Parts: sequence; structure tokens; C-alpha cells
Amino acid sequence: MGESELGQYLDRLLAQAIIKLATAYQAGSIALPKLGDMREIVQSEIQALAEQKIPGYQEAQKRYAKQYKVNVHQWSYGRLMENIKAQAAKVGIAIEQSKQPIRGSPQDKAKEIAICAYSNRFNS
Repeated sequence: MGESELGQYLDRLLAQAIIKLATAYQAGSIALPKLGDMREIVQSEIQALAEQKIPGYQEAQKRYAKQYKVNVHQWSYGRLMENIKAQAAKVGIAIEQSKQPIRGSPQDKAKEIAICAYSNRFNS
């Protein structure tokens, strides 16, 4: 199995697990982050980390950020989201998307996405 096929396989497994969990909790919808800003979000997080690790030395920050990008695996969020959407459609679970905050823990970001998705129901 090639790397791309393995990634697709893992995405399907993750999507199935997410749908199984949503079904078990009788969720009416799943909130996902909008991907439009993902590249900028990742870039700003890496830049903030570089500034924290090497304060005041921009050239070293650039080298650190470049090396960090090389070392960190870039997951295909778009492919995973498409798998989640496809699996959710099969069982009738709606998908809602909202902007993901830049800062905060993963739990805080997930909470904000859910709150924004809920609020968007009434604003649209």
C-alpha cells in the first residue's frame, strides 16, 4: 500500500469512527473547521513558536520555522473532511462548518468551532 493509499485508508477509518461516535451520542450534526484559513493558521502557529524559542533573532527564527515545517507531517485535512462528509451523508448527520480560532488548546478550538456553528444556525 502506497503512502497516498495508506492516508486514504486512515482517513476512512477515522471518518467511520467519528460517525460511529456521533451516532452513539445521537448527534444531529458534526461541526468541522473551515479550511480556508488552515495554511495561515499553521504558519502563524509555527511563527509564534519560533519567536518563543528564539526571541529577538529573526534569521534563526526563519531557519527554525523552515526546519519545523520539514519535520512536521502535513496531514491532508481536506481529504479527511471529505471522508467525514461522505460518511455523515450516509447516516443523515448534517455537517456544519465554521472558522477555527488561531490560538488555544485543541479542546478550546473544538469548543469554539461548535459554538460558532451553533450560532451560525440562527444568523443565516
